[in-house]
Amino acid sequence: MTTIDSAVPVAPTLDTAAAEQAATPRMTRRQTLVLILLLGAQFTLAVDFSIMNVAVPVIGKDLGMLQQNLQWIATTFALTAAGFSLLFGRIADLVGARRIFLAGLALLTVASLCGGLVESSSLLLVARVAQGLATAMVTPAGLALLTTSFPEGPLRDRALGLNGAMLSAGFTFGAVIGGLLTDTLSWRWGFLINVPIGLLLLIAAPMLLKKSPARSGAKLDVPGAITVSAGLVALVYGISSAGPDGWGSPTTLVSLAVGVLLLGLFGLIELRAAQPLAPLRILRLPTVRWGNLGGFVTFIGFTSMIFLLTLYLQQVLGFSPLTTGLIFGVLGIGAFLGGVTAPKWIGLLRGSQGTLVAGLSVQGLAVGTIFFAGDNRSWLVPVLIVAFISSYGHVVAIVGYMVTATSGLPNAEQGLATGITTLTQQVAITVGIPIMSSVATARLHSLRAVDSLKDATLGGINLAILVNGLLILAAALVVGGFLRRSARRSAASTNSAS
Repeated sequence: MTTIDSAVPVAPTLDTAAAEQAATPRMTRRQTLVLILLLGAQFTLAVDFSIMNVAVPVIGKDLGMLQQNLQWIATTFALTAAGFSLLFGRIADLVGARRIFLAGLALLTVASLCGGLVESSSLLLVARVAQGLATAMVTPAGLALLTTSFPEGPLRDRALGLNGAMLSAGFTFGAVIGGLLTDTLSWRWGFLINVPIGLLLLIAAPMLLKKSPARSGAKLDVPGAITVSAGLVALVYGISSAGPDGWGSPTTLVSLAVGVLLLGLFGLIELRAAQPLAPLRILRLPTVRWGNLGGFVTFIGFTSMIFLLTLYLQQVLGFSPLTTGLIFGVLGIGAFLGGVTAPKWIGLLRGSQGTLVAGLSVQGLAVGTIFFAGDNRSWLVPVLIVAFISSYGHVVAIVGYMVTATSGLPNAEQGLATGITTLTQQVAITVGIPIMSSVATARLHSLRAVDSLKDATLGGINLAILVNGLLILAAALVVGGFLRRSARRSAASTNSAS
């Protein structure tokens, strides 16, 4: 299989479709169990990202945290998860993905236990940092184990489709589970629920996962690891600070400048390193470069939509947090269906690249439609319908991006490839909300002089939703155009060589 899919989709006939279906390989019993294990780990990590968000006000009151410090419950997790994903993805290539996966699960279990038992806000934040590090370890290592357990083709497409479904369903259901646990038991169970799950995964993983071979003679690019991790942390911190402090604040500007400087230094180090952390030749591959751009935008779009819909449902339509969480269950269903059906779209559209562009297009059009939502509850059903469609398109895009960005690379570089996709995912999830929040807030302040708070809030949400939808559609056009151009160049090169 080449790294460039065909640019011209060909509709299969009934006979060829039936033949392809009959020829599709089946998963072995062991592969099925491995898939269940890895999907369980990914779902748990996705739930972890959002389960605390609903409980933040309750946690702050219980532990005596100041209002301006509440954001750090989510930000500390996101900083470490985004900042160290590339590093641990590369370490997984060097020492074996299985080792990093198991170490990350152990850290997640211990950190969750500590987080559920702490009595101070500082120790809670330490537990969240540890959970973020565990996510940076388990996510790329788990994806590397998944891609190396299934050969390129229908089986891997199906596995990545289910992985994408679990990922987005986990983000969505995390809010539902967090609301239920906080209201019925305690916010501490948002942490403690991971302990039995983690122990179960730690028991099953050594029995099911084959040992990943370590690369003899390979060394870790320490200068590259330090600069890229510090640069990503500074960059994500700066963007996260823009929400409460503003884009013009010294904290935001200095953090962004330091992040850009360190990442530029990382690029120079990689050009000269004998064994670079992230070989730039991989980043030059069109599938890796443009696939990750599509993935970056689809995650920004989805997390921003969840945030903006939360404001819409609670501050405009007046629903409670628990009801809002339950309503989001509809989006989880859309995400699951998207993951299940995405491999079929890859077959119908003759490649993962067309699937990525189609998913982005559906997601962008559906998100943009929410711009027309009004301020009474009769809009709930139409908004949920288009949000459901957007959630479906989002996960189809995720699967297209995962397959595109990891195809055509040897098993020895799957940890790096999945580390890059994990980095893309974590950074997008972190920066999407501050960016769209700033758009909504600016519009709200401009309307507040003449409109009521409710009307101004709706106006801000609608503008941010429209910007969100247009951004996704623009990404679909850019990614589709450049991938098609790369496909034509590849075809022309092949024809001239023959």
